[in-house]
Amino acid sequence: MILVLGATGGIGGEVCRQLKQAGAPFRGMARKQEQIDRFRHDGVDAVLGDLDRPGTLTAAMTGIDTLFLVTAPEPPQVARETAAIDAARLAGVGRIVKISASDCNVRSKIPWARAHALIDHHLRASGVDWTILMPTAFMQNFLWFTKPVAKGYLPLGAGKGSVSWIDSRDIARVAATVLTQDGHSRATYFLTGPQTFDMKDAAAQLSKVTERNVRYLDLPVPVFRTVLRLTGNSRWMANGLIAQFSDMVAGHHDIDPTGEVERLTGQPPKDFASFLRDHRDAFARAA
Repeated sequence: MILVLGATGGIGGEVCRQLKQAGAPFRGMARKQEQIDRFRHDGVDAVLGDLDRPGTLTAAMTGIDTLFLVTAPEPPQVARETAAIDAARLAGVGRIVKISASDCNVRSKIPWARAHALIDHHLRASGVDWTILMPTAFMQNFLWFTKPVAKGYLPLGAGKGSVSWIDSRDIARVAATVLTQDGHSRATYFLTGPQTFDMKDAAAQLSKVTERNVRYLDLPVPVFRTVLRLTGNSRWMANGLIAQFSDMVAGHHDIDPTGEVERLTGQPPKDFASFLRDHRDAFARAA
């Protein structure tokens, strides 16, 4: 039996959908009874559990063979994920498949990159078998900017930096694959999209798909921070994104596509144009 943490989130929810479609036995974990009720209404086994209350995890992990571990990038991330790893070890879980980050580094100024590095170290030393997935930046992050795109501009502070952006649905597809297969013991997979592109390229693709002229505005840091706050990001998240985009400007995210998504799943990852077409209504509604 697989236990999916983050089952109500973007990646975790998609993992649940794909596991259900494949007929794989799994259980989703959620913090609220109404979330559990919705899962069960949809024919999905679900259990209450809260990573901020480690005492709730023992029951949630009873009878679990494999754990899928993903949490939101928030200040308590290290405490939450290490608690999950420790609970899994005590419950006799055999393997953990964890979402990490391609830029994880214990010395990083990006809080979630530093957090993932610390958690990955903890997992590798836990005694539980593991598989670690390290994706690049998510294409879904562009959905933060639907309103400015509707007005004809893409406001970011990325300079000329390029990234092999990945659709989070492809991350979930890889996760669902390795969760249901043998042979991924102690493996670390770097996951990318099919191409590397900068923000000028992104604006050109947005122009084509939305059928409106979209210009990339390379913002100074103070202005970019204001835009991030106005698009709903917390101060902690905005500062982290400033650090991440500074790395992008410096070229630290300009890595060649790895091809791991297709190698592991047999299907190529979605390109940016396909992602935009799939979400065209979101940009259209913002107009």
